[in-house]
Amino acid sequence: MTTETLQEHIAATSGWIQAVKDEMGQVLVGQDRLVDRLLIGLLCNGHILLEGVPGLAKTLAVKALSGSLHASFARFQFTPDLLPADLVGTMIYHPQETKFEPKLGPIFNNLILADEINRAPAKVQSALLEAMQERQVTLGDRSYMLPEPFLVLATQNPIDQEGTYQLPEAQLDRFLLKVTVGYPTQDEELTILDRMATSTTPYKTKTVASPEQVAASRALVNQIYIDPAIRQYIVQLIHTTRFPGKVDAPLKNLVRAGASPRGTINLALTARARAFMLGRAYVTPQDVKDMALDVLRHRILLTYEAEAEEITTDAIIERILAKVPVP
Repeated sequence: MTTETLQEHIAATSGWIQAVKDEMGQVLVGQDRLVDRLLIGLLCNGHILLEGVPGLAKTLAVKALSGSLHASFARFQFTPDLLPADLVGTMIYHPQETKFEPKLGPIFNNLILADEINRAPAKVQSALLEAMQERQVTLGDRSYMLPEPFLVLATQNPIDQEGTYQLPEAQLDRFLLKVTVGYPTQDEELTILDRMATSTTPYKTKTVASPEQVAASRALVNQIYIDPAIRQYIVQLIHTTRFPGKVDAPLKNLVRAGASPRGTINLALTARARAFMLGRAYVTPQDVKDMALDVLRHRILLTYEAEAEEITTDAIIERILAKVPVP
């Protein structure tokens, strides 16, 4: 397929994206970046972790997305006493038939909202990890495939909040993106006040897109062209997160571990998705730079020295982006 033909297919297929944005805009104010990231996760078939203090519409955004899509939805409120069986199901014994039968848990839905995911203990995280990576659940001696599409959209409060656990690095790496949600501006907060300070039932989003439209768009995203120079740029960025001292000597003592090859794959995939959302059949360096923070911020481990100096992973990534030559 030529670039021109692919561009035409993208224009004909991507109409549902603006429809979903418009519908989510009925309930969200000033969270355009968050909405874009949720849609990129949908296009890439990747899980998303949203981090921010309580009250910034993280849960509302995920519910608005699910309401805009013709897909099944389940919400879990993660708590310290949550059990794996509450999530994935369990085996039920039937004495009359003297056998066990599976009772599938609510994780068997298309969109899963894992609310305050970092409040749950390790056993629950392990059960969720298999579902996220393998898109299956094991009960007894059998594995059960999860529905397609299957997307985990998790929210968490910052780690310094009371009653939270640090998510394992292996699980963090399974998230396509980690999106930080910030405070609204004063003007946006005035709009929120006018719209939400009421006792009436809040607006519920209408279904404006189907899983079939999402699947057709995903097929086009996979065909978007990445120039060899940009592919080399992506690899160079990831390599620099592992050996940052090669481009910026002070960074050598600030980074304990860099991004895995999964980071390379996800950076390329999300750059393609961003190009698709902008109606292009090819990736530009700006697509890569725009997605780098969200793809890499949870894949870089800082040293104690960096933490003592209150240096963030975002600051490290910004310095790497400034040092690596852009094609």
